[in-house]
Amino acid sequence: MKIDSGNTAWMLTSTALVLLMTPGLAFFYGGMSRAKSVLNMMMMSFVSIAVAGMIWVGYGYSLAFSEGGGLSSFIGGFGDAGLVGLEKLATADDGTGIPQLVFVAFQATFAIITVALISGAVADRAKFGAWVVFSALWVTVVYLPVAHWVWWSDGEENGKAGWLFDLGALDFAGGTVVHINAGVAALALALVLGKRKGWPRDPMRPHNLPFVLLGAGLLWFGWFGFNAGSALSAGSTAAVAFINTLAATCAAAFAWIVVEKLRDGSSTTLGIASGVVAGLVAITPACAYVTPLGALALGVVAGAVCAFAVGLKYKLGYDDSLDVVGVHMVGGIVGALLIGVLATTSVNDAGADGILAGGGFGLLGKQAVAVGATLAYSFIVTLVLAKLIDLVMGFRISEEDEQAGIDSTAHAETAYDFGAVRTGVGGPAPAPAPEPTTTKVEA
Repeated sequence: MKIDSGNTAWMLTSTALVLLMTPGLAFFYGGMSRAKSVLNMMMMSFVSIAVAGMIWVGYGYSLAFSEGGGLSSFIGGFGDAGLVGLEKLATADDGTGIPQLVFVAFQATFAIITVALISGAVADRAKFGAWVVFSALWVTVVYLPVAHWVWWSDGEENGKAGWLFDLGALDFAGGTVVHINAGVAALALALVLGKRKGWPRDPMRPHNLPFVLLGAGLLWFGWFGFNAGSALSAGSTAAVAFINTLAATCAAAFAWIVVEKLRDGSSTTLGIASGVVAGLVAITPACAYVTPLGALALGVVAGAVCAFAVGLKYKLGYDDSLDVVGVHMVGGIVGALLIGVLATTSVNDAGADGILAGGGFGLLGKQAVAVGATLAYSFIVTLVLAKLIDLVMGFRISEEDEQAGIDSTAHAETAYDFGAVRTGVGGPAPAPAPEPTTTKVEA
């Protein structure tokens, strides 16, 4: 099939947009962190790009999007490892006319941001080296299988597909694969590492709210590539996903600050930024299956529910530092389940009808199975991984390092020039003490 230059240009653009989301996440999380850990928080996002990107080229794409023989329902094989043979200008099998390597690159950005999302739950207290090891293992044994379950298909004529794809569960751009997966993994990791020293007694407020708003804006910008790009073509499906991404996010942001106003007496910048992300998360699985009015309804529900959900950590006693569980896990669940209520084939005949479109409860049941399977698998495997890493190399920094600040102790840097940095061998010399000053006193 001849390469479609229009579709290819859109997908290259979408890939760049989605990659930008991870630096956007770094600003979002960095601003929510304390001043003494902002660099570490941003480093965790950036190193996720490096680790997941290398794995994706090496074997990740192959395990997620190729046939795995007798295990094809659950995991792919190594036939495309190293992307050998994909260098040629081959087009995708689905007839979109884009080179296969463009699809490979697009999907790499999804794996990258999924692992980066988890890091927000363990701000201030995770060893950087342990996080790197965790990232590599988690992408391999959690992300790749779940992506294969939900998104892989060998085509209708061959009849082979991941088991959730075969079931008929819908996830257009990553509600289960990305957000529920990362959100419940964040919960497991937070439980293994334990609470920050002083939490929840001591205030641990965001140190830079302008960073938070900048990060939310970059995420929203990139998310149009995330959702509309998942159409794999520049056509009507991408247009529906695009407008729904706008509509649901606006509704969720507004719903969040209304909840804040009614509950707390003030609407906050942190609240509207969090509402933006909650809306983006919730519309992700549903963006090509609901009408714009359905997207507005979904956004209102997601914004309000997530605004309440972020407070659960105080009642249940788990220290999810930057509300990954309350926004990504809960928002992902809301979006995935509401597909079963709001979806309609009048928007996309590749989907199915939900309850309001006369489809009955069948689709909702399939969505519930996908949600439950992702929650269970990701939580259990992440818990085991984190425990093993903790036993082998230790996952948490010392109490002294946590008190001093992980930026200076782990990276020999500080985001702001507050004074000397503790350094190791080969690091920069401490800043000299200022010269004493005297004041002449007039008689």
